[in-house]
Amino acid sequence: MAPAEKYPDLTNFKALSFDCYGTLIDWETGFLNTVRYLTSQLPAAHPLKTEPPIEAMKRLNAVTRTYEHTHPTLPYNEILAEAITAFARDELQLSGLPDSVAEPFGNAPGTWAPFPDTIPGLQKLARRYKLAILSNVDNRNIAATLEKLAPVEFDAVYTAQDVGSYKPARRNFEYLFGHLRADLGVDRDRGELLHVARSLIADHVPAKELGLPSVWISRGGDRKDGSGVGGDYEELRDKVAFGWRFDTIGDFADEVERQFAVKEARA
Repeated sequence: MAPAEKYPDLTNFKALSFDCYGTLIDWETGFLNTVRYLTSQLPAAHPLKTEPPIEAMKRLNAVTRTYEHTHPTLPYNEILAEAITAFARDELQLSGLPDSVAEPFGNAPGTWAPFPDTIPGLQKLARRYKLAILSNVDNRNIAATLEKLAPVEFDAVYTAQDVGSYKPARRNFEYLFGHLRADLGVDRDRGELLHVARSLIADHVPAKELGLPSVWISRGGDRKDGSGVGGDYEELRDKVAFGWRFDTIGDFADEVERQFAVKEARA
């Protein structure tokens, strides 16, 4: 992280919009657990039979993104089930993925755990801002996830199923802007909204295109060996313009608290 005094001001925003999975929820661990089940069935010499199966996870995620683009109104749980079936068949040449694997994978995001820093960090942030979620997920999974994020309560939650498309589509962010204005009185055109996300591709690229201030919660993605599925920073650096980077939500919340304490001491 940069020295504390070099962080731009965070005290003038009214609301934070969060990506959920990968930012607040440990998406990659959950994803890897299912991918590992598939790669365990591969012959030892297969290039995707690695531990952990990072490259296989990236391939499956790419298939998932293709389905999101070609089937924008299909709920995410169905996207996941279709994507893992196609991935197992077409890329791994595994015969007949059973519904007992595909369907539970579709509903798995709601079972994945928050990062250890997420809930304490959100509790601090909730004292300073309104909190919203903009997620590429379906309503069934997000409902289960919100229970895992308790006792934190979000002021607004918007999903791809609500919008009818998937990030990075501009439509999702325009939906966010319109609903935050109507639902919470938060106006992004007056600089009242700050977006917080892990994924460069799904969140920070469109944020730059839309002139939306953003915070990158990198969770190791700033390292070449830790780019995960959110996109490679070196490849995308000219397409993103986040104003802040923190390793975790906890680090972000601590800096917010530091800035507000300084501001209040000067008042």
